Amino acid sequence: MNTFGQMIMHSPLGKLLITDEDDYISEIRFLEDGDQFPQEQPTHLTLEAVRQLNEYFEGNRNAFEFPVHQDGTVFQQKVWQELLNIPFGKTISYLELARRLGDEKTIRAAASANGKNKLAIVVPCHRVIGMNGKLVGYAGGLWRKKWLLEHEKAISGQPKQGSLFF
Repeated sequence: MNTFGQMIMHSPLGKLLITDEDDYISEIRFLEDGDQFPQEQPTHLTLEAVRQLNEYFEGNRNAFEFPVHQDGTVFQQKVWQELLNIPFGKTISYLELARRLGDEKTIRAAASANGKNKLAIVVPCHRVIGMNGKLVGYAGGLWRKKWLLEHEKAISGQPKQGSLFF
């Protein structure tokens, strides 16, 4: 039997839409003013995702323990899996991401797949930055990316990268 649920979570970064399908979270995305969305249908899984995300925002969680899945090509799946290998509080460049995937020539494809990630925060695409240490590209807005990186660095005790936000 197929199940479906949705909830809107209020976070320090605005509203998040959390969707679950068939016993896994399939989408966590930032809502902007004026975004339309269906009526909420909370499930045990969306409630659990909200609980764990609240712990993350409170500084009490650095990994998530609910099942996730998003549809994508084999390459996109490989990119999203590699994002999960970036340690909490750390960043890598898009070039490094492409190298980890086995071919630095895939940098544009890796960046594109990174941008198509539907599981904000949980699949940490925000941890990928420009080669020069600059904040670039984030579907949720660069201000949210900056907030997430500063939040994780503060919790992890990692030193801030000097050039990251300049």
